Amino acid sequence: MTILSGTARLAGITGWPVSHSRSPRLHGFWLERYGIDGAYLPLPIDPANFPAAVRGLMLSGFRGINVTIPHKVAAFAICDTVDESARRAGAVNTLVFESGRITGSNTDGWGFLENLRAQGGDPTAGPALLLGAGGSTRAIAAVLLNLGVQVTIANRTRSKAEALAGELPGLTIIDWDRRSDALSDHALLVNTTSLGMAKQPRLDIDLDRAAGTLTVSDIVYVPLETPLLAAARARGLRCIEGLGMLLYQAVPGFRAWFGADPVVDEALRRFVAADLLA
Repeated sequence: MTILSGTARLAGITGWPVSHSRSPRLHGFWLERYGIDGAYLPLPIDPANFPAAVRGLMLSGFRGINVTIPHKVAAFAICDTVDESARRAGAVNTLVFESGRITGSNTDGWGFLENLRAQGGDPTAGPALLLGAGGSTRAIAAVLLNLGVQVTIANRTRSKAEALAGELPGLTIIDWDRRSDALSDHALLVNTTSLGMAKQPRLDIDLDRAAGTLTVSDIVYVPLETPLLAAARARGLRCIEGLGMLLYQAVPGFRAWFGADPVVDEALRRFVAADLLA
């Protein structure tokens, strides 16, 4: 049983809706593991009330919050300062409240890299092909570009890809229908779309055109093994599942709010995955 004191550290996650989020389960595991007097709460906030609600949380003593869809851009706008990760991504997923000021960061790209490396992938092995043009695409593209990786993106709506390329110099754009042909020239494939997610259409891509050294990453984690990863595994390609990105992106926020440096390990993964399979 968790009993909070009057000095408990408080944080949470806001979205609209937010009931689907596994972050409370994830942070709750760490709070119990490290014996921290604190809580991490789901906070459904209507977009119309977002700025006032966030400042209310800060004034109520919260240490900070995570931000998910549809608030990531609005969160960027209310920050007093943002770090380079948020500036490059153009969006915020982690807010820290301190001395009446709001600092924003974007840990999605960092979480992606940590997960990739933890599963044996090398982000600098060669050019990367990213499928999609949303917020996750931008965060991942930004960290890869910072490492000097050549990044190409393909999106079903080309105009969105072009808009992203205009904001992140160095990106190359190809048409969506060229995604399979391009595989032979890339060392890393990352699906950042919702294709392959439970109740969504599967991603149509021909992995037979890939080099045998291609690493295939899917940031979708429901299901844990997407059709893309299953197809890649059947061809003997290195596969990077998406749940780890969720786990690693949570580390910086937990450290800032609760004062402990949490470890991502198999026990944590099994605990969060059990909820996905329930």
